[in-house]
Amino acid sequence: MDPTGEAPKKNNSEHLIADRREGIGVCGWILVSISFLLVLITFPISVWACIKVVREYERAVVFRLGRILSKKAKGPGLILILPCTDTFIKVDLRTVTCNIPPQEILTKDAVTTQVDGVVYYRIHSAVSAVANVNNVHSATFLLAQTTLRNVLGTQTLAQLLAGREEIAHSIQAILDSATEHWGIKVARVEIKDVRIPVAMQRAMAAEAEATREARAKVVAAEGEMNASKALKQASMVLAESPAGLQLRYLQTLTSLAAENNSTIVFPLPINLLDGLGHKNRGG
Repeated sequence: MDPTGEAPKKNNSEHLIADRREGIGVCGWILVSISFLLVLITFPISVWACIKVVREYERAVVFRLGRILSKKAKGPGLILILPCTDTFIKVDLRTVTCNIPPQEILTKDAVTTQVDGVVYYRIHSAVSAVANVNNVHSATFLLAQTTLRNVLGTQTLAQLLAGREEIAHSIQAILDSATEHWGIKVARVEIKDVRIPVAMQRAMAAEAEATREARAKVVAAEGEMNASKALKQASMVLAESPAGLQLRYLQTLTSLAAENNSTIVFPLPINLLDGLGHKNRGG
């Protein structure tokens, strides 16, 4: 090997060949030059065919002789297109709403349900959306359907009904990872509705009603137990003071008279009648 630098010259030539393969080549530059000359010759009529307007929410992916120009989307504003050699595709960067139709899903506990949802996504790389996938919107729509079925198939019906937010975040993460090389950013996923068979709805309603009745019975039993304890304590207090029982009678009569105007039979203690009888005999 020549120490004067033959090997570096070889490496430089390999880089030039690689760069030339990546470019449009000599024939391509000749065609571009001819197209540019035609634009100059037919100026200013050719200006109307060369200048294109790209809106604020759009980007233009320009192809020159079949290759993406500068690996970066153009816009917004005015862009220059050479006739005969350049073509362009406009890509909308606004958020797209993708409605997932009802999907029939068999849950983990063997319950058939129909679930629909909505996916919000946008294109963050116009070049990737054009160059890496044929139809980015159709591909995202089909992938969202498949991901929804796959994720919900691993959940039970109770988890599906109770954990919609967690399931939606899981679907969003899977979609975002799968569509990254398509230039897609998934902003949000929502599960709209979960439909279950009528027979299952009736069974769940009967189960919920039985659970509520059992809970009500437990609460009523606890109330009875607390009331009996309170009555026991009240009876012990009244047993210590016989006059307190008479005062309780009078209080009960007062409350009854205030609520309903009716005839009240007032029970008299037996010991009071015995005391009156003894007084009459002594007199």
